[in-house]
Amino acid sequence: MRRDLNSLVRLTSSVALLCVLAGCAPLTASFLDPHGPVAAKQRDLLFDIIGWMTIVVVPVLILVPLLAWRYRRRNKLAAYRPEWKFSWPLEFLIWGVPVAVVAVMAWMIWTQENPLDPYAPLPSPQPPLEIEVVGLDWKWLFIYPDQHIATVGQLALPVDRLVHFRLTSDTVMQSFFIPALGSQIYAMAGMVTQLNLKAGRLGDLRGLNTQYNGDGFHKQTFDVAVVPARDFVDWVETVRSRGTPLDEAAYRLLERKSAPVSALYFAPAAPRLFGAVVAKYRHGAGAGDKQHMAASP
Repeated sequence: MRRDLNSLVRLTSSVALLCVLAGCAPLTASFLDPHGPVAAKQRDLLFDIIGWMTIVVVPVLILVPLLAWRYRRRNKLAAYRPEWKFSWPLEFLIWGVPVAVVAVMAWMIWTQENPLDPYAPLPSPQPPLEIEVVGLDWKWLFIYPDQHIATVGQLALPVDRLVHFRLTSDTVMQSFFIPALGSQIYAMAGMVTQLNLKAGRLGDLRGLNTQYNGDGFHKQTFDVAVVPARDFVDWVETVRSRGTPLDEAAYRLLERKSAPVSALYFAPAAPRLFGAVVAKYRHGAGAGDKQHMAASP
């Protein structure tokens, strides 16, 4: 019975939400068309919340015009009770039902969102793919420390493999988000945040920065290619063959405010670059700390 109720709630809320979003961005750019377990659970939770909220919203939308029509000035049949002050049944409906709905939604969010903690690793039989992310103006630098490569504007992920992101910023605060995989998280200078995601099916996705950070903010997007494991190995080899060293001079160019029109490949990538970017904002680190941050391996 409970499963049938949840299915009905999700169906109703799905139809309502899709009607509202008609004409917006393609679903492939959204968690409404999830490509991973995190986005799928977030979508289901959204539909559940919308369904429960309709218990309060729909009666209001229906009853307000009905009451206005019923007690219109020209309706002589409507009861007129100028001394009426209080009704327990009405008070219960007005306050009790919303309180109960809020309590149910709070319980749902608490029990279903906690397992989606960005720092909590997802179940996986193999070790995660490690990716270090540095937010710049107006681009994202992706470092694959185990593969000794780095990219800008393009992120490749093997399908069905857990990916562990470590994120920081070498400029203002930014927000890293791949909608089809779920879980937006901030990147801040001098701090390291973490994000665990997994792509459950192949596809070409889109990532972006959702934190406004200047003139080139709208261009700070990147392509996400979810590929088979073998194709990921081939992609790594392609980056190695085409990439240029990510040394100090190359990194200084990346620090400039710009939005590359195509993907950039770097190989080899400095092994201590991510840690140096974080360290230069801590404990009064000065400009001299930049000298070793992009040292070649």
